[in-house]
Amino acid sequence: MSKAHFGLIGLGVMGENLVLNAERNGFSSVVYNRTFTKTEQFLNGRGAGKQIFGAKDLKDFVSKLERPRRILMMIKAGSAIDSVIETISPFLESGDLLIDGGNSEFRDTERRVSDLESRSFGFIGMGISGGSKGALEGPSMMPGGTKASYEAIESLVSRMSAQVEDGPCVTYIGPGGSGHFVKTVHNGIEYAIEQILSEAYDLMRRLTGMSGVEMAEVMGKWNKTEELSSYLVEITEACLRVKDPEDGDDLVEKIMDKAGQKGTGLWTVLSALELGAPVPTIYAALNARVISSIKDQRLSAQKIIQSPPIKPFDLGDPQSGMPILMDSVVLSCFASYAQGMELLRLGSEQYDYKLDMPSIAQIWKGGCIIRSQLLSRIQSAFNAHPALPNLMVDPWFASEVNKRLSSLASVVAGGVTSGIPLPCMTSTLDYINSYRTGRLPQNLVQAMRDCFGSHTYQRVDKEGIFHTNWIE
Repeated sequence: MSKAHFGLIGLGVMGENLVLNAERNGFSSVVYNRTFTKTEQFLNGRGAGKQIFGAKDLKDFVSKLERPRRILMMIKAGSAIDSVIETISPFLESGDLLIDGGNSEFRDTERRVSDLESRSFGFIGMGISGGSKGALEGPSMMPGGTKASYEAIESLVSRMSAQVEDGPCVTYIGPGGSGHFVKTVHNGIEYAIEQILSEAYDLMRRLTGMSGVEMAEVMGKWNKTEELSSYLVEITEACLRVKDPEDGDDLVEKIMDKAGQKGTGLWTVLSALELGAPVPTIYAALNARVISSIKDQRLSAQKIIQSPPIKPFDLGDPQSGMPILMDSVVLSCFASYAQGMELLRLGSEQYDYKLDMPSIAQIWKGGCIIRSQLLSRIQSAFNAHPALPNLMVDPWFASEVNKRLSSLASVVAGGVTSGIPLPCMTSTLDYINSYRTGRLPQNLVQAMRDCFGSHTYQRVDKEGIFHTNWIE
């Protein structure tokens, strides 16, 4: 056989779908999995009759690839990546390229890029978003590494990625671990929007007793608006419509309320803390997943700590899409994107990634989990003002915030009064209120720090650094 264009290591669901995607777009492939039985099953099943070939070991795998070799690893992040790199490296030659398509921590990618480039190999850390369906039909791809390494795979990923009106949903992100850094922030935004929609569902369920179909109808109306038209609203509507085949009840009500996570939300928050980026809405979503995991404790606490009676409050007419609740969801989603984009901006400065914010918004418009119509507005905002410090001060976003803020305040107040947890909506309200406040009470914090630790302070009326003996 002739040498294949492309190699894949790791035949999980994402790996299988990506290699089928590549083959559909004209790229023959060689696949390798740690267990050859899995390779055989794939080749005799979904890969049958296609320009996809198998290999029993990594030496055989490498030998079947054209040079320079382009090898995508779709395996578990962490030590497994390092292990495969060390095992396959003796079979590689100068100019060959390894691509990590998993959710790796961006600092690990920085190290691997540096190490492999020093050995004359290329390495790309490429965030991939879109789930199993996106991997097959066209995901959003976020590759980082050297520009030369990206150019070696550009023709491949440009055809594999999702396509939107203004181009493929892939671009060269920047050097080092920038691709995985951008994917990490993407996932932080994803955490937040999922939690926001869950809070909206919880309010509708608790306050009005709406059925899954009735709530789905509201989501369907939201999905027709510019502000909320998105993949996550679309699938939320779909989930709410599904019935349990055993008894016809809403299936979502049968699911245990313990949310999982794979670490990227945590990495988003840790990066934000390191960079001094306020991401309270994203952090609240992460914390909501953490507290959901202690189900047994919550069940015990429910019997001990009394909850106030639920006092119904206005969410708006369901036939009109519950506009008051919709306003709260819109602003919380705005805050999620605003916090994520600010984190990207600060990370770009700190790590010298030179991220292009309009391009990032563009590649998120198709294929990925957070794809939404709103990303066109985000793209336009950063095209108009490349140094925009926060989306909320863009004229269009500022106008929307001003129109909807009273609704968010009323929903949060109602939730507090009724003892209904609204972590993302509450954090969003605090975030916006803090961001629009010219003077915050941290002057007193500075006084206390100086009092107990002589940390000094600045004054608003004179230049310089000051210290006071607060207690004689």
